[in-house]
Amino acid sequence: MDLKRLRIAVAAAGDGGLEDTVAKVFGRANTFTIVDVEDEIGSVEVLKNPAVSYKHGAGPIVVKMLVDSGVNIVLSAELGPGASALLDQHSITHIVVKPGAGVKESVRKALNEIK
Repeated sequence: MDLKRLRIAVAAAGDGGLEDTVAKVFGRANTFTIVDVEDEIGSVEVLKNPAVSYKHGAGPIVVKMLVDSGVNIVLSAELGPGASALLDQHSITHIVVKPGAGVKESVRKALNEIK
């Protein structure tokens, strides 16, 4: 994986971007904070989760959204087996992070882990 150029998605509680917190869930996280990293944290965007209210099948919809967004790494507290398998199929790395932790802090910790 090219450590100089990464696109990281963080399952987030709200729309606070880097100042937000990590959601307790993946498929029904309210938003995903997308962070572009090129040597350092660059642009940040927040994507609303289109499947947040789904009773079933939210994980695959979220994975498709992240694949279409060009994500290489996903940070989340929890991940179901279906979503995990789909991320693996698309060569997207999943890193478990603590729910309620800061998005910015979680991204920095993940970057340190993969270096």
